[in-house]
Amino acid sequence: MGVVIDGKTLSANIKADLAERVRSLRGEYGRVPVLTVILVGDDPASHSYVRGKIKAAAEVGIESRLVELDASVGEQELLDRVHALNEDDGVDGILVQLPLPKHIDSERVVSAISLEKDVDGFHPLNVARLWLGEPCTLPCTPKGVMRMLDSVGIGLSGCNAVVVGRSNIVGKPMAKLLLDANATVTVAHSRTRDLAEVTRRADVLIAAVGRARFIGADMIKEGAVVIDVGVNRDETTGKLCGDVDFDACAGKASYITKTPGGVGPMTICMLMENTIECFVKRKSR
Repeated sequence: MGVVIDGKTLSANIKADLAERVRSLRGEYGRVPVLTVILVGDDPASHSYVRGKIKAAAEVGIESRLVELDASVGEQELLDRVHALNEDDGVDGILVQLPLPKHIDSERVVSAISLEKDVDGFHPLNVARLWLGEPCTLPCTPKGVMRMLDSVGIGLSGCNAVVVGRSNIVGKPMAKLLLDANATVTVAHSRTRDLAEVTRRADVLIAAVGRARFIGADMIKEGAVVIDVGVNRDETTGKLCGDVDFDACAGKASYITKTPGGVGPMTICMLMENTIECFVKRKSR
């Protein structure tokens, strides 16, 4: 069986280091970083994700503030809330939990967040800087995946990496970070012909397609590193599962992650790190 990259343990170790850093920041600046999360509506998954983020903030000593709005909130009212937080010097990071109700333009809302407070790394200028190779706030999930690969000494230079999924949140930035690490990258998706033939070429396979247990043992080569970004609900058991059929693939992979307990905890951990980095950048201006 392949080695399981334990995101829960790795994130706990990183959060312990972040907590030490936050304590030093309090002594240096007289306060700790402040993260404000805007939650719109009553989607159970969104509420669960936000609870996890608030819990992680408490663990590292970051102050978190939650703004809860009804699902019927107007787009302009939401934008006004974002603009007010942009102007609040006591707020260092702003996160709008996605998805938003259909009547709200998510891209417009994300673009309204101040670049210097964009802890998700979704602002168009952060995206542009990522692709231009300039300093920026990295999206949390791809950043967490890279940290996981580094934690077990995976050498990416010259390897064949395949990313299954082309979302702006995971797939595309994931491909760019792998390119920056000198991997040869293929981005596959729902229109890819003979997908299994493509994924079997991967030394490192990143699954971010959003389909439960989509990646089976016949889709990976012996000794591949398999990172499962997916979070799905099993229709039969109701339990969380990933895009990778873990039980089938673990015997062929050299390293593999599980869902839950894999990439998810690292995503939240990187959000905490991004919040601290935004705080330090603002204080260093």
